[in-house]
Amino acid sequence: MSTSSARAEALHLTGERTVPGIPEETYWFRRHEAAYLALLPHVSGGTVLEAGCGEGYGAALIAGHAERVLALDYDEPTVAHVARRYPELAVARANLAWLPVRSSTVDAVANFQVIEHLWDQGGFLAECHRILRPGGRLVVTTPNRLTFTPDSDTPLNPYHTRELAPSELDELLRGAGFEVQLLHGLHHGPGLRVLDERYGGSIIEAQLDVVMGQLPGQATWPEPLLTDVAAVRAGDFEIHGERLAESLDLVAVAVRP
Repeated sequence: MSTSSARAEALHLTGERTVPGIPEETYWFRRHEAAYLALLPHVSGGTVLEAGCGEGYGAALIAGHAERVLALDYDEPTVAHVARRYPELAVARANLAWLPVRSSTVDAVANFQVIEHLWDQGGFLAECHRILRPGGRLVVTTPNRLTFTPDSDTPLNPYHTRELAPSELDELLRGAGFEVQLLHGLHHGPGLRVLDERYGGSIIEAQLDVVMGQLPGQATWPEPLLTDVAAVRAGDFEIHGERLAESLDLVAVAVRP
C-alpha cells in the first residue's frame, strides 16, 4: 500500500494511537509490532480476545495464529474501521470494565498498550480472569513508568490514568489472581542505539521535539530524521528480562490457575 493510500485508509491520528503505513508513525508502530511478534506464541490457537484493539493490525496478526479473534474497542469509529479493514476478525464495541463474554470461554486475552488508559485496572484484570479458561493466558504490554514518566507518579500523557513500574504491574497481576509467568522489558537494539547517539542521546526525544505543540499529523519533519524513523523495523527492538527498570515498555504473560 502506498503512503498516500495508507493515509487515506488510516484512522485519524490522535497523538496517542499509532497506525501502520504512515512514515512519521513508523517508530511507534514497529515498537508495538515487536511486542506482538514476541508474544504470538502465547496467544496462538483457540479463542483470543484483544481488549482495546485500536487500529486492528495486532488483532489481525494474532488471527493468523488463532482459531478465532474477538477484537474489542470502546471508540465507535475505531470499531467500524477495524470491521471494514480486517474482515477476518470478529469486532465489537465494548467498555473494558465489563467484557461481553461468558465466563471461562477464552483461551487468551491480549492487552497491548491499553491498561495505562484504564481507570479501574484491577477491575479490568478481574474481568480477564473471569473470562479465561483455567490455564488461559493474559498478555500485557504497557509503558514502563520508570522511563516513560520518571519524575512523577502522575502521567504527563493526558490519555493515561496510571502508569506502572515493573513491581507494580507484577503486584497488580498477582492481586487479580494470576500467576506471572514472564515479566520482560522492551529495549532499543543496536541499530536504534546508533540512532540514539546520532540524535543527542534519544531518537524518541528527537521525534517529540518535532511534534510537541503541533496538531497530530501536521508537524514538519526534518528529512534526515524522517528517513531514519521510516526505516525502523520490529527487529530493531529487543525484549528480554535484563535491566528491567531501564526498559521502555513492560511485557508480561500471566496465567489463570
